[in-house]
Amino acid sequence: MERDGYVDFLRAWAIVLVVVGHWVITGLVRHPDGTLGAPELLATVPWTQWLTLGFQIMPLFFLAGGHAAAGSWERARARGGSAAGWVGRRAVRLLLPVGAYCGLVLTGLGVASLAGVDRGTLALVGWAMAMQFWFLPVYLLLSALTPVLYAAHRRWGVWVPVGMGVVAVGVSWGTASGIGAGADLGAGSLSVADAFGSLNYVLVWGVVYQLGFCWGDRLLGGRPWVGGALTLGGGAAFAALVGAEPFPVSLILVTGQDPSNTNPPSAAMLAWSVGQVGLALLAAPAVRRWLERERVWRGVGRLGGLSMTLYLWHMLPVLVVAAAFYLPGLAPRPAFGSAAWWAWRVPWLVVLGAVLAGVVRALMPLERLLASVGGRLRPDARLRPGLRVWAGIAAAVPSLAYFAGHGFAPGGRLSLPAVLGLAVGTALVVASGPGRGPGGEQGPDTARAADGRDCGRAAPGGGAVAVAGAREEVGGGVVTASGARVQPGDGAGAAAGTRAELGEGSVAASGAREELGDGALAAARAQAGPDDGSVTAGGAGPG
Repeated sequence: MERDGYVDFLRAWAIVLVVVGHWVITGLVRHPDGTLGAPELLATVPWTQWLTLGFQIMPLFFLAGGHAAAGSWERARARGGSAAGWVGRRAVRLLLPVGAYCGLVLTGLGVASLAGVDRGTLALVGWAMAMQFWFLPVYLLLSALTPVLYAAHRRWGVWVPVGMGVVAVGVSWGTASGIGAGADLGAGSLSVADAFGSLNYVLVWGVVYQLGFCWGDRLLGGRPWVGGALTLGGGAAFAALVGAEPFPVSLILVTGQDPSNTNPPSAAMLAWSVGQVGLALLAAPAVRRWLERERVWRGVGRLGGLSMTLYLWHMLPVLVVAAAFYLPGLAPRPAFGSAAWWAWRVPWLVVLGAVLAGVVRALMPLERLLASVGGRLRPDARLRPGLRVWAGIAAAVPSLAYFAGHGFAPGGRLSLPAVLGLAVGTALVVASGPGRGPGGEQGPDTARAADGRDCGRAAPGGGAVAVAGAREEVGGGVVTASGARVQPGDGAGAAAGTRAELGEGSVAASGAREELGDGALAAARAQAGPDDGSVTAGGAGPG
């Protein structure tokens, strides 16, 4: 399965819309007593719920993630890699940057609490900094299930997402009908309805993930009518489900809205996701031609390399602007949701973008450190039986889900169990390493490249090193820096801004972009073995 630059574009495009969408719907209000509030735009101005049809773009991330993961797992398996080793490497690349982010945010909240900041403000900040977390536990879980899901795909093909979709529709209708309502599991902490509905996090997003497998195997691409059928069918089904109720039009969670299309994902969300997959297939030929322009491709490469950083940190600028302009009363105060308020969205977005650019630049040293650490601590590709990997994922997923649902400081207090769960889960996955290649050995060319002594070559199969701040994207092993492209081949080094043919491992100098067999962890002078390229410690996106 060859790398497809269009997949990288979909991830970059999804990240841009996620960031802009969150900024658009986030509004700040300064109360007469000097405190700040953040009214919920979708609830306060109901017509804005229609905007979510354009900004809910995460189906593209699961589609791209499935496409890339299928090729990565297939190549790892062909080289004798184990499921635990492959999943562990992906988990490390996700959990290291997420763990660093959580550690910094939680530390900041703890210091603010000791300084006497009121609990309402802590809760608001904690919610803002975790509002994007819903994606992480779902994607981590699907990554862990990839070997099983892909085995099913190899046997039954498109019937797998069809079957999962049918079950998801049943779960959605059951949840909307109140199945299990009023009955609790355990000590009343989780209702039967919640547990039943939560199956759709895996089923609905799993359908799109599986469609990525089908797309990669050309079971969807190459047939123009397939894209049209998915687009029309998904759009018509969404319109029917929303029109007939009980499903709302909003594709983002709205407080008090029951049922929701996202918490858990509903039949309407499934229909919209299928339609979005169809649109992606229809747009592919035109976008691929557009991507042939060097400047365009470099821009996509840069965005892809920064995707995890942008995804995790894009709400920090909102807090910076709130402290700099809203708390002192310097920001304009038009009526929330008024025409004047919408006019101020333009400078609002410009200022937030400028602040985010500064945040990204300030985080570069941390990214390089995490990438270097991650390159040395990844599990071996042949890891067996990998009990620490599975235990680590089992501990991390519930903690990430808790942060996604409650924020970092619900009620102004930190949740020690969730913090410990994420810390222990990350430690267990990291403790299953280190690994240095398919057999745990480090090739001589790779070793020299890791030291910075040889930036011009690497033996095929020997891993990859990207020098001077190169980054790796989610799924499939794309290493990006300035956006230069490298296609799979027989093994070579890519200098700044050049294209080269690669094998299983390579060295990419500053400004090079690699498309490897199973990828590599890119960092300033960091060593890595061939792997899946799922999410890097220093700047890969969720996909």
